[in-house]
Amino acid sequence: QVQLVESGGGLVQAGGSLRLSCAASGRTFSNVAMGWFRQAPGKEREFVVAIGRSGDSTTYADSVKGRFTISRDNTKNTVFLQMNSLKPEDTAVYYCAARIVYINRVYRTSNDYPYWGQGTQVTVSS
Repeated sequence: QVQLVESGGGLVQAGGSLRLSCAASGRTFSNVAMGWFRQAPGKEREFVVAIGRSGDSTTYADSVKGRFTISRDNTKNTVFLQMNSLKPEDTAVYYCAARIVYINRVYRTSNDYPYWGQGTQVTVSS
């Protein structure tokens, strides 16, 4: 089992920045691949970004490339999502997700992740 707690959401103006954190517990964090997904009102949950167990493998949705950066600190059992140049269309509930792994691989679909946080709201005003 992996327990996840997100933090760092809030209200920001377009062009601004936010940094989300996701703290994990329950497993050796270096054996956990992580991902961020988001869900806007009336829309399906969508992939945002993922990172492998060691942190040197990442993959991004095209909509956030060049604006968002994922990183992880395995000594603090935490993954971070730095979001810059935010747009109103980035408004959503952001969820972190986890998968126990023993290879350094990234995963882009929600079905790949059995463990989810409760979500944190990000609202970008125009």
